[in-house]
Amino acid sequence: MSSLKKGLYVLPSMFTAGNLTSGLLSVICAINGNFNASAWFIMLAIIFDMTDGRVARLTKTMSKFGMEFDSLCDLTSFGIAPSILMYQLVLNTKGNIGVAIAILFVIASAIRLAKFNVKAMEPIDESKPKSDMFSGLPTPASAGLIASFVLSYEIFDGTVLNFKTIPLLMKKIPFFFETMPVIMLFLAFLMVSTVPYGAFKHIKWTRPKSIQVFFLTIVFLALVCTYPQNTIFIIFLLYVLSGFAVLLFRGYKIRKSLAKTKKENKNKYFYYIIKVLYIKFYNN
Repeated sequence: MSSLKKGLYVLPSMFTAGNLTSGLLSVICAINGNFNASAWFIMLAIIFDMTDGRVARLTKTMSKFGMEFDSLCDLTSFGIAPSILMYQLVLNTKGNIGVAIAILFVIASAIRLAKFNVKAMEPIDESKPKSDMFSGLPTPASAGLIASFVLSYEIFDGTVLNFKTIPLLMKKIPFFFETMPVIMLFLAFLMVSTVPYGAFKHIKWTRPKSIQVFFLTIVFLALVCTYPQNTIFIIFLLYVLSGFAVLLFRGYKIRKSLAKTKKENKNKYFYYIIKVLYIKFYNN
């Protein structure tokens, strides 16, 4: 991307550093067995990650340094931190398979971030419309789903998840421990895939909005304040599933276009036969 500048800009880099700090605190909490705090720090890192890019675009301080710094911090907060969190909570009971899944998740996160950087460095083609879609599941979304999955069980009997309460969790909801490794593999696959996901980078919040949008925003904030864990989990789950909805919609449009083309070609062929028969009959 030729519009990127060189150098360090303090304001957006401070938010990026907050992202990295939150990721490291998440790792420390997971190692110490404080899983709820670890998950909340991942959520905080997501907020910092959503903010730094917007601050850079708003202040026109986007730079190559900022992009690389952001990617390194994202790998820590959204690749390493959730992987260690899940290893401490679930994967350590799976032996070498659990270790392999944790490593694979981090590798998939690194590939996803590298792919994003390569695409960001490509020259801008002004003849093509700007895409508001990501190719593959963004790393903050995969980390957010994992963290929100952990937080959704914080309300379970009022129990805070730590090393002492893991046996209770395994006894009452064994499904969690059986499916989480599969979910991590699935998320790793989505990160390196080409499944389209919304980027929401070009939303103009300063433009006038409808009363319905304002009302839905109020309802959303009320749900987050009232049921934060469940609402956050549902949001990330819907976002992960939205990629498949986009694929189905695109497939429907392609199928509809092919059917229309086939019908037009069939009509052209029919009129061509009529024309040939008419000319042949007229010449005779």
